[in-house]
Amino acid sequence: MSYSSPENGRIGQSTQDRPHAYDPVTQPEYFEGVLSRRLVAFCIDAVIIIAPIVLLALFIFVFGIVTLSLGWMLFPVLGPAFVIWAIWYNAVTLGSPASATLGMRAMDLEMRTWYGAPCYSLLGAVHAVAFWVSMSVFTPFVLLVALFNGRRRLLHDFLVGTVLVNNEARVASLRRSAF
Repeated sequence: MSYSSPENGRIGQSTQDRPHAYDPVTQPEYFEGVLSRRLVAFCIDAVIIIAPIVLLALFIFVFGIVTLSLGWMLFPVLGPAFVIWAIWYNAVTLGSPASATLGMRAMDLEMRTWYGAPCYSLLGAVHAVAFWVSMSVFTPFVLLVALFNGRRRLLHDFLVGTVLVNNEARVASLRRSAF
């Protein structure tokens, strides 16, 4: 039986040995305008997540009228449906090759791990859960954290090890305009 050793870089190597992939001092174009565009991306994603739930609620309401109020017993399904849809949306979109939700794509943002790897589905789902939990518990402080670090990471970004950066097309555009 063969085992991988720490020398070949597979097992036993701490992730703490990896440097941060994006440096705000030497690569400021990766972080330029990220916070404001992240807010707009969140609003776009919120509409995308909430719209189907509102349509489902309207369907249940009409179905309840047609079934003489029996259909209204489906209203408790809205809560779990919202949670499942929101987590699924984040997992699928962040786990895509673009590593971005639809709102983030519209704003030329992408999510990466702190060491530069693309996001994957499980990380996207965990990021969504960490976001909602941290927003519920530490509402204003989640946003304040971004003002005091160079990478503009929010609290839940620190918790799951991600960083939101401009995508390569926007970075190239910012580099061209700088010269």
